[in-house]
Amino acid sequence: MWSLLLKKFEKHPAQQKVLRLMFERGFQVNNEGKVTSGKIEIAHTQLAKEAGVDRRVVDSTTEVILGDDLLRNIFQNVKSIPLLREVAPLLGLGVIIITPDDAAHTGIIADVSTVIARHKISIRQAVSDDPFFTAEPRLTIITDAKVPGSIVEELLDLDSVKCVSIY
Repeated sequence: MWSLLLKKFEKHPAQQKVLRLMFERGFQVNNEGKVTSGKIEIAHTQLAKEAGVDRRVVDSTTEVILGDDLLRNIFQNVKSIPLLREVAPLLGLGVIIITPDDAAHTGIIADVSTVIARHKISIRQAVSDDPFFTAEPRLTIITDAKVPGSIVEELLDLDSVKCVSIY
């Protein structure tokens, strides 16, 4: 799916950078061509600075998005979510970070959640990195309680898991 979206910008690598950044952050494009997060407008100059391009590249990217049915539907409906990974310890929650052996392996989330459930720990959030956006994708699990160290060995015994971190 992602390659289909990038193909629409194959002759414009700077616009691809903007598209990728907007998608990663869950930014929308409204009917006026403004980049938004919900109802908050994101200045095109700020987005351009973050993407390392000229502001006009952002303008032209939003024009292309609005002129294409598929892109318009995606960028008017994509949403961002708060990732609790960095604040979980402050909230008394546990964090498990799984580095998979192969992110394309099916059942990673099912295997990991089964181990967690055996320990009677509830999962509050599960977020996996998209392998297209990240060189080393990880699965982040936020739990309702601190995670005991004993769970690490069980998770490492899973065929799909290469590395486990908890905090």
